[in-house]
Amino acid sequence: MSDASLPSPSGEGRETRGTRPGGGDDRYAAAGDFPTPDPSPEGKGRHPTPPILTVVAAALVDADGRVLVAERPAGKHLAGQWEFPGGKVEPGETPEAALVRELAEELGIDTHASCLAPAGFASHPYPDFHLVLLLFACRKWRGTPRGRDGQRLAWHRPNALFALDMPPADRPLLGLLAALLLTGPAGETLQSTHRSTRP
Repeated sequence: MSDASLPSPSGEGRETRGTRPGGGDDRYAAAGDFPTPDPSPEGKGRHPTPPILTVVAAALVDADGRVLVAERPAGKHLAGQWEFPGGKVEPGETPEAALVRELAEELGIDTHASCLAPAGFASHPYPDFHLVLLLFACRKWRGTPRGRDGQRLAWHRPNALFALDMPPADRPLLGLLAALLLTGPAGETLQSTHRSTRP
């Protein structure tokens, strides 16, 4: 894809938080990152509602119809599993702005909110929080994806993703993603329009 065909990012929500080595943050947060809910008379005798963590992720689709996944590095929650790249949505940040920022921080690529198509969402409980994952498909970006935190990257056909060891929040999205990428509304096979800019 040529640089001219990519809308200029507005810069909204692109500030670096620096909570992850090399910039950015991890998708999953430790329990200590969440405030403890204030007790109330109405809540007595009930289990406290775990905090909800909203994260965004991208299914980057190349010209051959393959999808990019990243391996969670050693020392992180769910280390060794493969996931769609992305991260947490910060307060006051739209999901699209968060994903544009995360892709720049995590993979060193630039895209725009208008290049992100909603592909589905997943809701999964963890012991200390409840994860809501918003997945977007992206076929247009500028640059070559690289694991800026040292994470391994791999391109796979949509159907090959089912054989990977993936986090429980990502796995329910595989069927939706495969259906979206492999067939259109009338059952026709779709082709990716992405052409990455090689340095």
